[in-house]
Amino acid sequence: MPSSGYSLSAHAIESLTAIKRPDVPWQVVLRNTAAVILPLGIGLATGHTEIGLAIGAGALDTMFSDQPGPYRQRLRQLLLASLAAGLASLCGLLIGAQLLPMLLATAACGFFGGLLVVFGTDTARVGMTSMILLVVTASTPTSLVGALSGAALIFCGGLLLTLFSLAAWPWHRYLPERHALAKVYAGLAILARQQKHDDADVPALTEAMTTLQQTLLGEHRAHGRAMEAFGVLLELAERIRLELTAMAELHANPAAHAMFRDDAARVLAAIAGALEQGESPEQAARALQTLQASERALLDGSTSTGSLAAHIHALSGQLAAAVRNADWAGSRGELRASAAETRLPKALRSSSAWATLRASLTPRSVAFRHALRMAVCLSAALWISRLLQLPHGYWLPMTAAIVLRPDFAATFNFGLLRVLGTVLGLVLTTALLHFTPSEPWAHLALMAVLCMAFRYLATAHYGIAVAALTGTVVILLSYEGVGSSAAVVDRVINTALGCGMALLAYVAWPTWERGRARAALAVMLDAYASYLRALARPDQRNAHHETRSAARTARTNAQASLDRMRSEPATPPELLALARTLFANGNRLARTAMTLEAMVDDLATLPAPAEIRHFVEQCANTVQAIATALREQRGMDTLPDLRTRQRTLVALLEGADDRAAAESLARLSDRLVDNVNTLAHVVNRAQQESNTEPRRSHAQP
Repeated sequence: MPSSGYSLSAHAIESLTAIKRPDVPWQVVLRNTAAVILPLGIGLATGHTEIGLAIGAGALDTMFSDQPGPYRQRLRQLLLASLAAGLASLCGLLIGAQLLPMLLATAACGFFGGLLVVFGTDTARVGMTSMILLVVTASTPTSLVGALSGAALIFCGGLLLTLFSLAAWPWHRYLPERHALAKVYAGLAILARQQKHDDADVPALTEAMTTLQQTLLGEHRAHGRAMEAFGVLLELAERIRLELTAMAELHANPAAHAMFRDDAARVLAAIAGALEQGESPEQAARALQTLQASERALLDGSTSTGSLAAHIHALSGQLAAAVRNADWAGSRGELRASAAETRLPKALRSSSAWATLRASLTPRSVAFRHALRMAVCLSAALWISRLLQLPHGYWLPMTAAIVLRPDFAATFNFGLLRVLGTVLGLVLTTALLHFTPSEPWAHLALMAVLCMAFRYLATAHYGIAVAALTGTVVILLSYEGVGSSAAVVDRVINTALGCGMALLAYVAWPTWERGRARAALAVMLDAYASYLRALARPDQRNAHHETRSAARTARTNAQASLDRMRSEPATPPELLALARTLFANGNRLARTAMTLEAMVDDLATLPAPAEIRHFVEQCANTVQAIATALREQRGMDTLPDLRTRQRTLVALLEGADDRAAAESLARLSDRLVDNVNTLAHVVNRAQQESNTEPRRSHAQP
């Protein structure tokens, strides 16, 4: 299969050469490094090196739980990671010398740690941390007193990192919320500068709004009075995006349109800057005055702009409200009124943790299959390391725990980059130690530099980060008397074996994304159908917001599924083409629906409201039927004649008093029918090709 081989080799080359822009703030890099280095430095200075090593190791292992988000969420995540690290270490130190109990412990830790992927990446890191520390501490079993003291020190390392992470809480209480809002308003400024939207929409803005939704409405949100201002800014961001989307579809007065969008972009960018810095939006207020002056000059006394004038007036009012609330949301001021508790919309609200785990305990679940793979692979890696008596053999199961992921692309990437990063780390560490004075403090300074490089580059290029981590760990172990050259060579051997086992475990029982992509796309279309159905009832504004948010989340999940499938080997080209086409046309449908929501107030002035509502509901029902056909991998035998119904609706609108609104709805309904019919055509065509493929293969000599 040449195409599949080329795809895999191209993916390998991309993994090796692609370097993302680092997104870890320097203050995070410095505080994480300080939590690792300071205990070791104090231990060296006071003659208690082993204590400093244990605390530093605990901080190093929990480092990646220090992630952006509300402070409450960060506190919970870091405490959970610290507790898991301490308990896993206690278990490893107590029973590490007994093979059978250790195999049972690794199986249990691997299964339950792997199952945590159902709660997202941050919680999954807690499971990985517990696996790593279990197998690492098992290499140095000790007495009960020694195990308790060692586990306590590792737990204290996590607590120290937690303290450093939350040290600025009293002074920057709403920093994560402000930064999330700033990212969204910066994205809106980019959107405003685009006179036309492409089919890919604005993925960065969509992702930022999804993150903001969870930050402001999630379980661990803050509850201060400023949260009311943040909630208002979130809703205004949604409405501003709708107005910008609707304006992009209008063709009246291009000069006025372009001028006003430029002014709006400057206001939005200034709001983003004020939120980012936590300052009063004085620059945004000045930009707003310029925009309002342009609004008066362009539109006062003019009727030629039609619907554009209504959208310009609406957007101007929303920007004024955003500037006002940005002032209240700054670090110097909070709203005086008590904040009403914000609840997550029903469409986004998750069930309890136990219910989520119970739902995942089935072989059909990706998390369950990953948990079983992890349990078997971790136990097998530990058994092999003990059977072969490999030097520093704990690196073998540790590597397997790090590399094995729920999807092939991530497992392949982490395995490839970890092996090459380790080899690079061998060369790097050898060279650096050769030119560094053989003094403990010089080595500690070098370790600090490597630790910072690891934390800063981990999201930019994992291979380079692993090279830095190799040096960090080798120097850390050198304080225990482990020779640096021997440690690195052993790490290369065990790393290669661990990566090979992880890939073998995945291939032995795979969960290919190509088997799940249709379901993810069907969920996306279901969400779009629900959004359209809510828009058929103009008075239910809360339902509009909830279904729009749910549609955005479903779109993000479908995009992630498509990206994973693209990276898998032997993905059928026709399935990949189907997924790409459905995703692109689904974006068109979503943009049409957003434009329809922006026109809801205009539609209230038109005749035949029942016919308008019925037409939109028919479109929603058809999209729902398309989603069902996609999920069941069948064609659609009959389709409602949406085109005839659209023409009938346009005929009913000919006598409307508001001609501009009637013409806008005529254009929009035409686009809506085209979007829906295109989706149906894509699904039917794919099914027909699937049905004829077996006959073609039988006909071949």
